[in-house]
Amino acid sequence: MVKAVVGANWGDEGKGKITDTLAEKADIIIRFQGGANAGHTIVNDYGKFALHTLPSGVFYSHTTSIIGNGVALNIPALMEEIKSLTIRGVPMPKILVSDRTQIVMPYHLLFDEYEEERLGGKSFGSTKSGIAPFYSDKYAKIGFQVSELFEEERLKEKIERITQMKNVLLEHLYHKPAIDAKELLETLYQYRDSIAPYVCDVSLFLNQALKEGKTVLLEGQLGTLKDPDHGIYPMVTSSSTLAAYGAIGAGLPPYEIKEIITVCKAYSSAVGAGAFVSEIFGEEADELRRRGGDGGEYGATTGRPRRMGWFDCVASRYGCRLQGTTDVAFTVLDVLGYLEEIPICVGYEIDGEIITDFPVTVKLERAKPILETLPGWKCEIRGIRNFEELPENCRRYVEFVEEKIGYPITIISNGPGREDIIYRNSPLNKVVL
Repeated sequence: MVKAVVGANWGDEGKGKITDTLAEKADIIIRFQGGANAGHTIVNDYGKFALHTLPSGVFYSHTTSIIGNGVALNIPALMEEIKSLTIRGVPMPKILVSDRTQIVMPYHLLFDEYEEERLGGKSFGSTKSGIAPFYSDKYAKIGFQVSELFEEERLKEKIERITQMKNVLLEHLYHKPAIDAKELLETLYQYRDSIAPYVCDVSLFLNQALKEGKTVLLEGQLGTLKDPDHGIYPMVTSSSTLAAYGAIGAGLPPYEIKEIITVCKAYSSAVGAGAFVSEIFGEEADELRRRGGDGGEYGATTGRPRRMGWFDCVASRYGCRLQGTTDVAFTVLDVLGYLEEIPICVGYEIDGEIITDFPVTVKLERAKPILETLPGWKCEIRGIRNFEELPENCRRYVEFVEEKIGYPITIISNGPGREDIIYRNSPLNKVVL
């Protein structure tokens, strides 16, 4: 049985908590794309953690955590992340890394920084984690797979050839120091030694696990609107954020994915540049940011303040549709308890026309939000475990969103902890996960 946990919007929807919660009944959790450029915040008995590469199921001793072949693997960052868990009392997790995973090279981070510097005011708001240069090299077929670290002569030859190419760009485009091939080779030897204990043929491992009836959880990074094909291009990430890519990025047959839990926030937030129709500003945004999440709405990786907005039914319905959603997990509902009234974006106005279907980026940039306002519930809802016990206006808010997006909300998060979860029988889907 394979389930995927993915985001409906710009990322930062709370996927980490949902994965962590569902991992209690899973055997294997897999990160299938992206790199250390975004994070998942987890609050559990060990404390509060921001994971960047490791799957959000690493806190359970019965699970195996896998870095899939679709991930941009920053080996030093992964080693540091493992250490950051164990020094805080988390038992050493069982970790496997696909031998087909490609490596974020030291020069990828440099090129990311140099390109943002070169673009100046037209930059993409990169986290400077090397992700775009990494995926560029992967698809130009000049990347390095983990398996290549163990082929010494091949590695030497490839480094010599590729550093020559990179140094031309460094000298003539960026006017920066050249890469030293010998130093780079020594660095990769260190990478090899640190990653060696975890490397395996992951697709073969998963094939056997599914034959044995194991439960597998796929964890995606970011959300639909950051997908390079279906998102707000070009202000997107460099790998597919869709559940469909989970089969590719993990090494699974696509028909094995039976459930797709798409995570939506009860309001909207985004890190980085790009169209954001329901965005709010000033004190209104500052207050929502201060109250949001667990300790405020700031990027788990960058620490940057997130852009804030009201729930966007147009973007969320589109995000759920592209993911192939079977169930929606609705997060941070408790945050909205301070509001007398809660606006919701139910449509866009573009050039005088009202639309309710998500448009391409060039049209999206001209869109203005059409808002409806619902009454707030003005009370604390943490600690409530049954949907029927939520305040009437809170239930109406959930039901209104569900009707507008057209997908069943079966999981509601009303606090940062593992126990702050409500499982719900949706009128659109009578099956509770």
